[in-house]
Amino acid sequence: MRDMYYAVRRKWDSVAKPIDGLGRLESIICKIGAIKGSTDISIDKKAAIIFCSDNGIVEEGIAQTDSSVTALVCGNIYKGIATSSKMAEIAKADCFCVDIGVKEDTPAHFINKISRGTENFRHKRAMTAQQTAKAVEYGTEIVGRLRDRYDIIAVGEMGIGNTTTAAACGTAVLGKSAAGVTGRGSGLTDEKYERKIRIIDEALEMHRPKKNMYDILSCVGGYDIAAMAGAYLGAKKYRVPVVADGAVSMAALLLASLEEKDITDYVIGSHRGKEPLSALALDWLGLETVIDGNMALGEGTGAIMLFPLLDMAMAVYNNKTFDDLEMESYKR
Repeated sequence: MRDMYYAVRRKWDSVAKPIDGLGRLESIICKIGAIKGSTDISIDKKAAIIFCSDNGIVEEGIAQTDSSVTALVCGNIYKGIATSSKMAEIAKADCFCVDIGVKEDTPAHFINKISRGTENFRHKRAMTAQQTAKAVEYGTEIVGRLRDRYDIIAVGEMGIGNTTTAAACGTAVLGKSAAGVTGRGSGLTDEKYERKIRIIDEALEMHRPKKNMYDILSCVGGYDIAAMAGAYLGAKKYRVPVVADGAVSMAALLLASLEEKDITDYVIGSHRGKEPLSALALDWLGLETVIDGNMALGEGTGAIMLFPLLDMAMAVYNNKTFDDLEMESYKR
């Protein structure tokens, strides 16, 4: 991969523009070329996969809304009227919702409902080992099923309470206190925010998960996070560039990195989000982003937002070279 990365870099340097003029966007295109194994790059066919599931921890009052909103948004993605759907339209990407564990019945493009939400991890493990493995495997499978139809795939999630599961997973991987990792999600009062932190710390103390992807997921994770972790593993398995979203997506990537140390070679960062976990995970993984918009919307929206920027970068990548224009090239 390293040789191909630098082959794409040399192609960039031949384009009639200042060296590294597009900064990180150039590096991302190099990474895509390295994943695909070619300097002849296309990202015309784009998809966004939004994994939807519910979380038993919502019973503890750590979210502004109840789980019915998960089903509502999942259905809206299916109908093409959700925020992610509208952004995907502009980005010329197909947007798919996956019911991996929504509590209610809802229409979805892909349905693999492992159960109707996870257990409340304050009292017991969120998932059994078998349920966890099934969710991870399905995330990998989805990437495999779409690899021949799409050049690049964004992943995201929808699940009320999943900033809590994400913070718990991130805390377990990073070895920090929950207070340093946990954000306010969709906007919590001070009282609910402090409760959220306390519950995460107490749960991790009770479960004491081993520092591996499957055990952390089983103890305090969610089906959406497990499936996204599987999608990242699929990126490596099938050599498909996968774009990560914000904090919940980053929790899944942290976990996948415990399984495959080089997983970030196959994953593209999109934005530095509002939740503390987003920046902490990006820095821990050494993953660069292009967008810094203080976003905390979820649904893969930050990942989808990167697509038009990459299209613009590709337009330059395929533009005239110094040789075409009979100009002297810039030197690195």
